Amino acid sequence: MGIILFSIPFFFVLMGVELAYAAWSRRRLFRLNDSIADLSCGILSQVSGVFSKLFAIGIYVWAWRRLAVQRWLPAVPMWADGAPFARSAAFPGFAANARELAAWTAAFVLVDLAYYWSHRLSHEINLLWAGHVVHHSSEEYNLAVALRQSSIHGLFTWVFYVPLALIGIPPATYVTCYALNLLYQFWIHTRAVGRMGRWTERVMNTPSHHRVHHGRNPRYLDRNHAGVLIVWDRLFGTFQAEEEEPVYGITKPLRSWNPLWANVHGFVEIARDAMRARSWRDRWMYVAGPPGWRSAAEGGSAAPPQVAAEVAEAWDPVVPAGLAAYGFAQFAAALAGSFALLLNAASMPGAHVAAAGFYVAISLAGVGGVFESAKWAGPIETARLLVLGAACALLGWMGAIPVSAAAAGVAFCAVSLAWFLPRRAALTETELAPIM
Repeated sequence: MGIILFSIPFFFVLMGVELAYAAWSRRRLFRLNDSIADLSCGILSQVSGVFSKLFAIGIYVWAWRRLAVQRWLPAVPMWADGAPFARSAAFPGFAANARELAAWTAAFVLVDLAYYWSHRLSHEINLLWAGHVVHHSSEEYNLAVALRQSSIHGLFTWVFYVPLALIGIPPATYVTCYALNLLYQFWIHTRAVGRMGRWTERVMNTPSHHRVHHGRNPRYLDRNHAGVLIVWDRLFGTFQAEEEEPVYGITKPLRSWNPLWANVHGFVEIARDAMRARSWRDRWMYVAGPPGWRSAAEGGSAAPPQVAAEVAEAWDPVVPAGLAAYGFAQFAAALAGSFALLLNAASMPGAHVAAAGFYVAISLAGVGGVFESAKWAGPIETARLLVLGAACALLGWMGAIPVSAAAAGVAFCAVSLAWFLPRRAALTETELAPIM
């Protein structure tokens, strides 16, 4: 998934453009706390993906090598996997290789179809929804929300792409088309673009169509599941045009900036419901039934509440400016460290990647707790900075890292503690979502 990793700087440039548009148009499209929570979920998704993507792609490669139809029906031609374009001596620029271009186009369309069904069933099956809900739990809609991805969902959805391996689509083609599919979806997470041309809106997934998908208005729920081509929703009956302004988020708001809780709260709720259920059928329905399903003993499933953009209020706890500055600085440090980790993960031992990923997760959870003004963030942040400072000093003394890097790490932790500890008393909230 190198395409996604190396697109990250481009994503931040576009978010800067959207911020500039918001300032120019005097529209409030971003909130610092919400956007940091979005990006924290995205960081965790990329870091966990070092392992989960190997699992999912490994299964695809295994199925393609052993079960593809071409392996047991030699008369079926192999899928062309060469370059769709090549340099041309006769004409300047590039010339199309017709067979390869047709194969890549067909693969892209089939990946998009598989994405549609994966996405649709992730809204219709509670276990899959528990993995996907993190992407919908923001109450804003901007380019940062596009990066608010699950760390767990890919462990469930690989099964929807195995049929592509069975018909012989090569792994490299599948991985590239899947990455391009996700890359396309980044730009449609915006309120800065209105409706587009008639034929674009009829064929392609657009910001207008995807705003509907993120709305919690009853008429918008479980609509417009497309990745790139909106024709799948029109064909399978899940299309809804944008009418009134959507109210974004989920019907039961998350009310937390903690990216760990955002990733697991759906599974915790399923476990609690299943343990409380009175029959095995009810337990099964809490897992495999639609989101929001309730047994008759609990009054049955409730209709989603009506909402309106004019009166809906997003959750927006206020923290002192000094704590907000601390939280932003710690997030920036975690972001830089995570990007360095992702760039070097392939050359690092797996245990070291896992340890660094764990530290990143704790860091981002602490940042979320600071923006919630959560009491539990105080001891976690204090312990985290002490551990990091001690680790930097020890690694520098052992010669494992340059002395200058060790000194910089110790200095950062010392300054952070000096800034944080006098303000720690402002962390007073005790009723919000816990770290786990």
